[in-house]
Amino acid sequence: MPDLWMPGAQRLDIGNHGAMDGGPAKAIGHITWDRNASAANPAPLVPYERLRDYFSKNPDGKAVAPHILWDPFTGRVCQFFPANSRSLSLRDLAGGTRTNRAGSVVIQVEGLFFPYCEVDGRVYPRLADTPCKGWPELQAWVHSWGVPNAWVMGRPDGFKSRRSAAAWAGSSGWFAHGDVVENDHTDPGSWPAFVGAPAAGTPKFEPFPGAGFFMSGDRPAVGKSSPVFTAMGKRLVAVGCGRYRVGPGPTLGQADVDSYEAWQRKCGYTGAAAKWPPGPTTWSKLQVPNV
Repeated sequence: MPDLWMPGAQRLDIGNHGAMDGGPAKAIGHITWDRNASAANPAPLVPYERLRDYFSKNPDGKAVAPHILWDPFTGRVCQFFPANSRSLSLRDLAGGTRTNRAGSVVIQVEGLFFPYCEVDGRVYPRLADTPCKGWPELQAWVHSWGVPNAWVMGRPDGFKSRRSAAAWAGSSGWFAHGDVVENDHTDPGSWPAFVGAPAAGTPKFEPFPGAGFFMSGDRPAVGKSSPVFTAMGKRLVAVGCGRYRVGPGPTLGQADVDSYEAWQRKCGYTGAAAKWPPGPTTWSKLQVPNV
């Protein structure tokens, strides 16, 4: 199972955990935007410690806390909820879509930033203009929970609202706060590029997400949705191990389990060793394209 708490992050568990509703794995990019500034009137960045204490100690802050507070200037990270709990940074209307719970995970990341903040004498118009320290580690941890390194509505470019109920309900990946249904914010405005993108013409394969990604307790995670399963299924068909009547698709089904077990037998495994879930060796050999 992936780490519930991001390795290297300061752990400040504020309690009040809540179960997820299941569905496509998501991550949300926010900025703290705790001051208003402009190119003509920049303002000093609010200290990291102040925001950390706001989310971990102040009742008002706890009521809107994300999973992660990330300082892109120093790389410091603080975590307030485990990954498998809902956090509270999204607006969630009564009787609505339970936005904070709408996935197997909905990992919410608050970047310590507002437009035209000033740090060490330099003004930063966009989050992507900052040093983005700690982003590779943060990206890798979020990805380990089955969140593809992709922006469902496109990488944030300006303060926009691009909400789509269908995309929110059916897609796995990163969303800007401005992309989330029921919400009225337009942040984060920008975000760093995903690291480790392949060079032109170079194949890139999905890293092994851990056996826990494929399981629900001691059973296969049938019903879980992720584009990883579609890519996996297509590769299983390509190597002659597909056992599908329909699909493959993003929702894990028994045909996926049967197909992968056929692949493990093709790789030379027998008995219990050929049973679900996938292991790192056969996963590497399958070469599932990066999603």
